[in-house]
Amino acid sequence: MAEYFVFGIAESLLGKLASNLYEEVSRAFDLYEDVQGLRDTLLIVKGMLLDAEEKKEKKHGLREWLRQIQNVCLDAEDVLDGFESKSLRKQVLKASGSTRMKVDHFFSSSNSLVFRFRMARQIKTVRRRLDKIAADGSKFGLERIDIDHSRLQRREMTYSHVDASRVIGREKNREEIMKLLMQPLLHGDGYGDQSVCVIPIVGIGGLGKTTLAKLVFNDKRMDDLFPLKMWVCISDDFDIRQIIVKIINSASDPTISVVHQESINNLDIEQLQSRLRHKLSYQKFLLVLDDVWNEDRSKWIELKDLIKVGASGSKIIVTTRSHSIASMMGTVPSYVLEGLSAENCLSLFLKWAFREGEEKEHPNLVEIGKEIVKKCGGVPLALKTSGSSLFSVLDLERWENMRDHELWNLKQQKDDILPSLKLSYDQMPSYLRHCFAFFSLYPKDFGFTSAEMANFWVTLGLLRSPFGSQKIENVGKLYIDELYSRSFLEDFEDFGTMYYFKLHDLVHDLSLYVAKEEFLMVNSHTHKIPEQIRHISVVENDSLSHTLFPKFRGVRTIIFPVDGVGVGSEYLLETWIKRYKYLRHLDLSDSFFETLPNSIAKLEHLRPLSLDNNCSIKRLPNSFCKLQNLQMLSLRRCLGLETLPKRLGMLISLRKLYFTTKQSILSEDEFASLNSFHSLIFEYCDNLKFLFRGAQAQLPSLEVLMIQSCGNLESLPLHLLPKLEVLIVTRCVMLNLSLNSERPIQRLMMKYLHIEECARQQTLPQWIQGASNTLRTLSISNCHCLEMLPEWLNTMTHLKMLCIVNCPQLLHLPSDMHRLRALEDLIIDGCPELGRKCEPESGEYWSFISHIKCVSIGETKKRKLLFQMLSRLRLNCTK
Repeated sequence: MAEYFVFGIAESLLGKLASNLYEEVSRAFDLYEDVQGLRDTLLIVKGMLLDAEEKKEKKHGLREWLRQIQNVCLDAEDVLDGFESKSLRKQVLKASGSTRMKVDHFFSSSNSLVFRFRMARQIKTVRRRLDKIAADGSKFGLERIDIDHSRLQRREMTYSHVDASRVIGREKNREEIMKLLMQPLLHGDGYGDQSVCVIPIVGIGGLGKTTLAKLVFNDKRMDDLFPLKMWVCISDDFDIRQIIVKIINSASDPTISVVHQESINNLDIEQLQSRLRHKLSYQKFLLVLDDVWNEDRSKWIELKDLIKVGASGSKIIVTTRSHSIASMMGTVPSYVLEGLSAENCLSLFLKWAFREGEEKEHPNLVEIGKEIVKKCGGVPLALKTSGSSLFSVLDLERWENMRDHELWNLKQQKDDILPSLKLSYDQMPSYLRHCFAFFSLYPKDFGFTSAEMANFWVTLGLLRSPFGSQKIENVGKLYIDELYSRSFLEDFEDFGTMYYFKLHDLVHDLSLYVAKEEFLMVNSHTHKIPEQIRHISVVENDSLSHTLFPKFRGVRTIIFPVDGVGVGSEYLLETWIKRYKYLRHLDLSDSFFETLPNSIAKLEHLRPLSLDNNCSIKRLPNSFCKLQNLQMLSLRRCLGLETLPKRLGMLISLRKLYFTTKQSILSEDEFASLNSFHSLIFEYCDNLKFLFRGAQAQLPSLEVLMIQSCGNLESLPLHLLPKLEVLIVTRCVMLNLSLNSERPIQRLMMKYLHIEECARQQTLPQWIQGASNTLRTLSISNCHCLEMLPEWLNTMTHLKMLCIVNCPQLLHLPSDMHRLRALEDLIIDGCPELGRKCEPESGEYWSFISHIKCVSIGETKKRKLLFQMLSRLRLNCTK
């Protein structure tokens, strides 16, 4: 069933109601009592929400009650956002001092009298609805729970036995783990306390971590290596006492009576510790801790201190879905379990779908089975689920239906893949579950960057800083870190200031499963959009009928995530503006209408707006600058756009601006008034020669600057950008990055620098030295005149990645490369002579760079991903 995200929504709403802004505005318009009454009722309801979410599957009617609460909370948010819009308009009026604007404001629907009447009516309506729903909730007998702890979900207890003959495709993995177990204890490798070796096996649910551990545990070679073997399934809360009891029982002779095992349950903790030490002391043991969910390091240290009394060479195997838990517990690098090979996948599927030898009689079903196997992504549990559901079914249509349906439509058992993934999902805090649901708006195998997902979540108000002053973009990365640590992301690459990743197909299926109540990805097979849908993505042009879209006015998101898919109907656009006045996120990329209607100003809740790739549009209407909530505006590759909107400074919430324009000079005055301005990206601005020519005022908040294909641009005013963290310069043939090199070196905060096709660069500009304490990624590409890297490059003490591609004149590295101790990735491609000198073992530079964790010479996966990510930034940053 679909999930609801009501606890996080209620928390966000309460946070707004408690803010100074809402108190001041509500008092100013004599609405304070109404707003406080709404807050009081919401506080009561919020206390019951977590208990309701826990019990919704068991108590009839609770799911519908949660749905009603969520709807009224979202409607309340729509109403209360009017306060923010009113406050922003007042700021603009005050700053402008324009009599004309004040007169226009008086006769508009936003003047104080009209505003007060409208808001009072709407707030009273929402409060009545909420009061009624709260009263309905009392019949469910819910308990008050105010803190959303990460809930530990129970799983059926595991055991150490496994029939090895029924396990397919894990022989190599077993031998690799065996090799780790047979290695002598290593010291001084940087992994902490070596008194007992801990080997983590980490991977997504359903991959067979427990099965692999069983194969190793039961291998006869282990009996000779470890006189004492113990298997403990953790699964539940990481309770030290219970774990000690389980270890003692597992270490005991299996012939000992149950009466004895029950007796130790009556011992106090001191007696149990003594019994445990007696069992383990001077014994060389193998202990398996299966299905660990605990993230509390102090609990792990407490347990480890109790069990590290064994003989030298004792080993512990830990299985977990979390990379962060594996890192916390492991004393050697994690063993990351991958999916099965295509051949083994088919073998396992056929084993569960047919009786032995039966598949030879049905080659047509086997061919369909191969397509089903591809959907399972190498996950054994998914293969078993799919095959089992077709066992003894020889009807072709049934197999085709299986192939064409999503995984959740299978008859799910409690230990099948979707519940297995759902277990990890339920473990997430509520705010992360809501963010995860937005992946359902993108097609499978979509490549994401952390920047674009953080943008999405920011504009919908889903990011909450655990530390009040933390930058919101960094909070987005923290959320993605957490999803990755829970094994929900794959093909994950860290490029310093941002990540690149994908979702496993089964994880994508899970996102569809949990999000289907409110989220919908529209394609040519979509015949109707349900009325309750609030977030819509369109992935095929054939699905753009105006009759398809719901009349429900609560739609908040319309996006076009696939390149080349956009809206061409001005009538459809006007319909959306008229109908969906609470839109927060609107992506009109790849559209081809000539103008935006003046009515665009009615979308006062709009946060991001993208008009990328619209070559027909020349100007934006004057009314556009009334969108005071707008946080991001993208006008990239709008090649007909003559100028940026006038009065751009009125968009006082604007944080990110991406554009193409025919202007030759940008005025810094408009930008200087944007106090939250974070990112500026411009490209294909053929007439642009100077960026803020003659400007003196700084842009103190700008952190990201990206310039592409501006063939006449001559210089960059970096001295005006003291907080710049990301600089990407591509195909600017007239740009001299070394200009003004006589200036004193300015201290920079730059973390990421990419220089590509800058033909005038023979060496790196001196000003990069100013980032010696901050730069993490340096990428240089297609600079055919680059002849040398300066010796001062070795002062980049935080540099983690250095990528040099297609710089054929570059022959040497600086002599002190060994000083770059933080460097983890060195990528060299398209530099024939330099690449030869850096070849592992044989190259003359190898002794300088052998300390680097990953040295890649020639075309590599990491290099491909790096440039794929850059391409996505250039081509589709807002999608």
